[in-house]
Amino acid sequence: MADTRYAPLKMTRAGLTAVYIAAVIVGTTNYVMKNDGRTFFRFYKTGAATCTVTFISNETIRGLALASPTLVVPATTGDVYAGPFEPTIFNDGNGDMRFNFSEITGMFFMGVSM
Repeated sequence: MADTRYAPLKMTRAGLTAVYIAAVIVGTTNYVMKNDGRTFFRFYKTGAATCTVTFISNETIRGLALASPTLVVPATTGDVYAGPFEPTIFNDGNGDMRFNFSEITGMFFMGVSM
């Protein structure tokens, strides 16, 4: 699967202007970001189909892979928040976490790190 680098916005006391990313590739791309354990996401959907977002877990317990959690963003009016993501569960050896989308028509997201 191909990777697309993503950098979440950094929250400041002065606030920030929301900048949403339109998910543009489905099924073949993982979004990859440095994960400090203080990032949360907002996902919203205007398209007519639901979208499952998968957060890829890199953790194993006694040699068994921990299941990657998912969340469903409802069609048309979906507005879902998720996070934070524990580095020991979601990060690979480079400090990166990955997530992907099942369907991207009218799908937007924004990550914010505290």
